[in-house]
Amino acid sequence: MDEKLGNASQAQYWSDGPGRKWVQQREPLDALMAPVLDLVLEGAGLTPGAQVLDIGCGTGTSTIEIAQGIAPGGRVVAVDIAASLLDEARIRADGVPGAHFILADAQTHAFELGAFDMALSRFGVMFFSDPVQAFRNIASALKPGCPLIFAAWCGVDDNPWFGIPAKAAMDRLGSVPPSDPRAPGPMAFQDGEYVTGLLTDAGLREVSVTREEIYLTPDGTAAEVAALSTRIGPATRVIKEHNATKEDIAAIQDVVCAKISDFETPEGIRVPAAIHICTAHAPG
Repeated sequence: MDEKLGNASQAQYWSDGPGRKWVQQREPLDALMAPVLDLVLEGAGLTPGAQVLDIGCGTGTSTIEIAQGIAPGGRVVAVDIAASLLDEARIRADGVPGAHFILADAQTHAFELGAFDMALSRFGVMFFSDPVQAFRNIASALKPGCPLIFAAWCGVDDNPWFGIPAKAAMDRLGSVPPSDPRAPGPMAFQDGEYVTGLLTDAGLREVSVTREEIYLTPDGTAAEVAALSTRIGPATRVIKEHNATKEDIAAIQDVVCAKISDFETPEGIRVPAAIHICTAHAPG
């Protein structure tokens, strides 16, 4: 992609069908990924009055929780490239003190220099066309020595939430051409050494990439969770490329439901997952 264009294709992608799906499925997705956001915020150690940059804020769940953690007197500036997601975030955060939103590409946006005490992201930084440029730009918004903390998925093989639906879809419909594992997308940062190199090349210091094994916490029955997992994630690519019928999708969901049932506990469905928590500090 031409560097001057930044992430224009991602803006269109997330503002169209996928973005609308995220808005429609916001509540179950937030429940699913609540432990991930908890880890990011735990590492952040929010305090009243802090100035925070929220990268890839999506529908605003992270922004609202950050705003609550830095009240009174704090400010969180939330950035997303997708208009459909940001519209939802603005509605949800209406009246939340200290929450501000910008429709922008974090890779190229002219942030206020040295204005923020930290930059945070829950799965919002794996989609840049030029990650080094993006992280350098984000770092420019941080006060000297202040942290960038974000979560990124480990590989599909480490995450049944992605692996089970993808396999079920391919078993039913056939394979799809392999994609570049480092292309912008959910799994772009599955290689911890690669991420360390990107952050270092961007001029950040004290880089740490730590693998965390957690449980995702989706709400609902196994059938409901199976349906969600085939609407969002890699299975959707298989379903789309093979023009799957309603019967195909129902059969795929039945297989996923049976597998998801293995994760049922007295507290609800708990899907094992592996993520990277990545921390780096602005120079200075």
